[in-house]
Amino acid sequence: FQQAAVIRRMTRDLNFPLRVIVAPTIREPDGLALSSRNAYLSPEERAQAGVLREACLLARQAVKEAGDAGLPAAQLKRRVSACIGRKPAAHLDYVEFFDPETLRPRRRVDRGSHMALAVRVGSTRLIDNASMNED
Repeated sequence: FQQAAVIRRMTRDLNFPLRVIVAPTIREPDGLALSSRNAYLSPEERAQAGVLREACLLARQAVKEAGDAGLPAAQLKRRVSACIGRKPAAHLDYVEFFDPETLRPRRRVDRGSHMALAVRVGSTRLIDNASMNED
């Protein structure tokens, strides 16, 4: 997501006569983002890797339930960390909530925010992202 945002901004700032089209993330049947890194996961790790998607959906649901007021980012980060922590092979590297246009971090997370996270499952670093505005 972040790379696409940077490319969109560059094309706009440099007045390139083109339109950037960003496709949605392709996912495995269990929700894990399709990635060549998934091949490095053992069967046990693969079973736990779905926690990335679970964390994204948990955050989105929490933001939806909070309504227009949103939630403090620190509070939501703790909830995501606790979700990841329920899987013994998974270790959170980072989670960030930010403005999808500027990529600036948000102190309050609302439905206009985006989330990115990186999680080590075993020795494999996996990344995922989610809009807080999708149902």
